Amino acid sequence: MRLLIARAEVDGRLVDVRVQGGRVGEIAERLRPLPDEEVVDAAGGALLPGLHDHHVHLLAMAAAERSVVCGPPTVDDAVGLRAALREAASGLPPGGWVRGTGYSESVAGLLDRVALDRMLPDHPVRLQHRGGALWILNSVGLAAVAHALDDTLDVERDAAGRPTGRLWRYDARLRAAVGAPPPDLASTGARLASYGITGVTDATPDLDETGLELLTTAVREGHLPQAVQLLGAATGTPLPTGMSVGPHKILLRDHDLPGLDQLVDVIERTHRTGRPVAVHCVTRESLLLTLAALEITGSCAGDRLEHAAVVPPELGEPLAAKGLTVVTQPSFIAARGDDYLASVDPRDVEHLYPYATLLAHGVPTVPSSDAPFGDPDPWRTMAAASSRRTPSGIVLGPRERVGARIALTGFLSPLRSPGAPPRRVVPGSPADLCLLGEPLGTSLAGPSAELVVLALRDGVPVHWR
Repeated sequence: MRLLIARAEVDGRLVDVRVQGGRVGEIAERLRPLPDEEVVDAAGGALLPGLHDHHVHLLAMAAAERSVVCGPPTVDDAVGLRAALREAASGLPPGGWVRGTGYSESVAGLLDRVALDRMLPDHPVRLQHRGGALWILNSVGLAAVAHALDDTLDVERDAAGRPTGRLWRYDARLRAAVGAPPPDLASTGARLASYGITGVTDATPDLDETGLELLTTAVREGHLPQAVQLLGAATGTPLPTGMSVGPHKILLRDHDLPGLDQLVDVIERTHRTGRPVAVHCVTRESLLLTLAALEITGSCAGDRLEHAAVVPPELGEPLAAKGLTVVTQPSFIAARGDDYLASVDPRDVEHLYPYATLLAHGVPTVPSSDAPFGDPDPWRTMAAASSRRTPSGIVLGPRERVGARIALTGFLSPLRSPGAPPRRVVPGSPADLCLLGEPLGTSLAGPSAELVVLALRDGVPVHWR
């Protein structure tokens, strides 16, 4: 397919851009259309490289689309939760699972099977906490997956040894036990494309065979039009065109942190293969443990921290000295900031999801969504990074604000090198492009996905409004 994108703003200039063979061709102030070329009038709108979301969970995103929302702002109290669960169950056959997402303790406290039984006793329920790590099941649900409940700390039990209904990091085991139908990844791919996203890093750890097959099939068949980098695939996994293996995801379970020697061993074995690591750090303790391990192992080009949710200022220099990249989530402040103010240790509140101070220390830092556990819209993430306003309007960590343009730069960095110089629209570059309906300055003054007019992947439209 040949396209001529006319009157587009590229690097501050108004130019015509020819797209052919999956690449950007000529760029000039005025190009004559070719006979077989479709012309798109950009009317002065900005033409950017397609955006990259550096931390998503594709299978969980797709599954969330067929789940009932069980947290703020849709559901904000126990009465509303009970109503939402019962409405979801009303259209199901006997024994049909109710799958809920986005739960927060602000709705009805720390739930267990007994609390869920009072709300919905006659259908199996599995309810995911908004952080993604915790599943809560009612008694019918626990009975249905009893064969998959192991003796690890991932299955919380009461003093008598009975499961409480709270299961930690049980996604793959629950998926296998429940036998749910495959998720609609085509819908997820289309949604991402509508934001101008042409590349994603799937941060799901330790992808099982089923999950890997679902993702590779979706990419191979074009249902996921994005370039996909996997953190949870094994080293050397054969993948189709459009997919790659990224750093090895190391999930630090805060309810069951590994010993220092154990973490050192995992990092050393990964580094020996030439592969960097991506370490999940959401607490001060997990960050300190990771830094201690890297002090022993040494760092590798491409090592990164996922979330880095709590980073005291004195740790900025050690992060920079080790060459670590931070992949953060500004949208969590916009969605959960008030809860953080009420529940997080006061000494950590000002250091939540830092951005500006990490950049000031020379730590490459880029935004991401953590969808579906965070807002998948990168334009709202840019707005959140620049305002850092909680739902009630409080500015949480004002020193950590960065402009929308800086956040956009992070979304434009390569999948393989988040925080590296942003990709540019130049002759010969891949035609993974995002066309906005307004010039860049106007767009960044009020970031919105509604501004995305066209998204191309390998020169082929994957979203056109």
